[in-house]
Order: sequence, then structure tokens, then C-alpha cells
Amino acid sequence: MIQSESGLESGMLSIQSNIVKLPEPRLDSSISVEQALLDRRSMRSYKNQPLTIAEVGQLLWAAQGITEKSRGFRTAPSAGATFPFEVYLIAGNVTGLSAGIYQYDYHHHRLMLRREGDFRAKLSESALGQSSITNGAINIVLAGIYKRTTQRYGDRGIRYVHIEAGHIAQNVFLQAVALGLGSVPIGAFNDNKVQKALDLPKNEIPLYILPVGKIHQK
Repeated sequence: MIQSESGLESGMLSIQSNIVKLPEPRLDSSISVEQALLDRRSMRSYKNQPLTIAEVGQLLWAAQGITEKSRGFRTAPSAGATFPFEVYLIAGNVTGLSAGIYQYDYHHHRLMLRREGDFRAKLSESALGQSSITNGAINIVLAGIYKRTTQRYGDRGIRYVHIEAGHIAQNVFLQAVALGLGSVPIGAFNDNKVQKALDLPKNEIPLYILPVGKIHQK
């Protein structure tokens, strides 16, 4: 359930006109980059437990958060700073946040609600029925707008967009490790079906689905 602006208390979400202001990302961790690299594994099975909004915000910041406001640089490198990706959160089990499709507004570190409802099962159907999509508390979908990069680099820009998808995904996976969460990269899906399931604009091509959830302790 989304909390209203009038019901704000310390630690609660700031909501106004279907906009969710995310908590500020933390900039340090007790887990080193080296440890996160060592521990990263593809995990497809998750506990049926919610993520916190702080965890969600941290993952999205790792994906495309602004790290230099004056020039708009982000956490992942981009060819010519063309930044061809839009990032979507498919929320299903997040404390204090309604299930729905949200677009990440990296400029203001906030979510913009696009459609209410739990779309995890529908997204899974578009991806060969993979259970990790349904069982993950959230899914992060990376949608590329090729023209942003190809208008500068021509056809070579297509390669640059795909390379950037890898940069973004690895940021999410390492951040998940630092948060004690599990994740897995998914590239096996029907582009058109995913685009339709999420009601994406025609020029936004889904390139990656990243489920994330609480993991079973070893």
C-alpha cells in the first residue's frame, strides 16, 4: 500500500501524484568490491519475504543513479554519455509499496507509477515461464532506446547499447550481494510480449530482466 503525503512520519515514503521519493542511497558498505565479486552467483530461488524500499532504492541507484550532478554522469559507463536505457521496477513484494510497474527517475532518485497490480506472473509468461521472475520480490527491466546512441555512432551504437546493458546488470548484481540478496540475469524472453506486458513505448526495447529476492541461508 502506498502511504499518502498527509500520513508521513519519520522513515515513511514520500508519495505525491503517483511519485515515490526513494531514500537516499548509502555510499559505503561492510562488504568490499572483492568480496562481492567472490560471492556473486546466479540465484533463481528466493524466500517469500518482502524487500524494503531502501533496498529497492539502493538497487536502482546502482543501476542508473546519478553520481555527478553537474554533467549527469551515472553509476554505469555509457558511450558518449548517451545513456540509452530506461529502467523499470516490477514490484511485487516490497514493504510499504503497492505492487505495480514503476519507472525509475534517475534524475531525482524516485519512482513514477505507470500501472498498478502484480505483473510478475505476466512477465514470467513472456519469458518462457521462468519461476525466478514470479518468485522474486521485484524484477528490474532494462529497456534500451537505440536511437540515443546510434544517432551519434551509427550502427556501431547498437553494440555500445548491448555493452552498457552488461555494465548496468553487473552493478545490480554486485549491489544485491552487498545487500545480502539474490539475483539472476535473464535474457531469454519474447521482446514483443515483454513490451506488451509492461506497456512499454515502441522505441523502448527490453534487453534484460533482473529478478531480485531474499535468499535462503546456506
